[in-house]
Amino acid sequence: MRIFVTGASGWIGSAAVPELLAAGHEVAGLARSDTSADALLAAGARVHRGSLDDLDSLRSGAEEADGVLHLAFKHDFDAYASSGLAERAAVETMLGALEGTDKPFLFASGLALLAAGRIATERDASPFSGPESPRGGAEQLALSAADRGVRPVALRFAPTVHGAGDHGFTAVLADIARRTGVAGYVGDGSNRWPAVHRSDAGRLIALAMDEALAGAPALPVVHAVAEEGLPTRAIAAALGEALGVPTASIPAEEAADHFGWLGAFFSADIPASSALTRERLGWTPSGPTLFEDIAAGAYSAAPVSR
Repeated sequence: MRIFVTGASGWIGSAAVPELLAAGHEVAGLARSDTSADALLAAGARVHRGSLDDLDSLRSGAEEADGVLHLAFKHDFDAYASSGLAERAAVETMLGALEGTDKPFLFASGLALLAAGRIATERDASPFSGPESPRGGAEQLALSAADRGVRPVALRFAPTVHGAGDHGFTAVLADIARRTGVAGYVGDGSNRWPAVHRSDAGRLIALAMDEALAGAPALPVVHAVAEEGLPTRAIAAALGEALGVPTASIPAEEAADHFGWLGAFFSADIPASSALTRERLGWTPSGPTLFEDIAAGAYSAAPVSR
């Protein structure tokens, strides 16, 4: 089957593409630059030129595919509202191209603030709807397309998809610790974050795609979660030890000043289960834990400019 992948050369996409190829699929990856195109060709994928803002390229990529994997997102948290609007427009465009075809549309979603204070499961509905909501309310929008002849599947990733080379939330926390000289957590740090290794996320995507190609999943939500909920004070302590800086509590009223935009996320209690995902897809995470990655030095070096 031919799979059109946005974000194919990104952090998660570059782990998913080899898994899709190994499963026997042909992959066409969206590329906006020569660097991305070269990475896709080196991986064995085809190149589909375009970008997240080029709706015509998204439409043609979806129309030519047997299934779509949408992983791209504008991670600009200083302009998060506009990122959400761009996400909604991209999702609407690809859903329109797939309408009436009964083809899969797998898309990246998140667990942040989904069910704060309790363990989220795959049966929890996203509370976000409408263009002004987080990620443009794209999860509710996409899942509603099941009534229009599309097979949508929400891929809810843990807030930290970790590994060597990561430039996501954990890398940002490490950078803040380097700059401030302290590995901080908010309040008593008892709030929890789920985690998953990048390699496990890549394998899970391929399993979910094969399930969706075979027929509409009874439960159109997948949780990419290997560790259900790590106390944030323990995450901070691990980073502090790896970076050689002290660990300290940051009062809640100072979290925004210390952590910037990440403060709202890092102070949230958002544990999540993947029990239904594991049972349904036979997925068993086997990659390093977050603490193993931190101890191995995955976050010890300063980030590379991007």
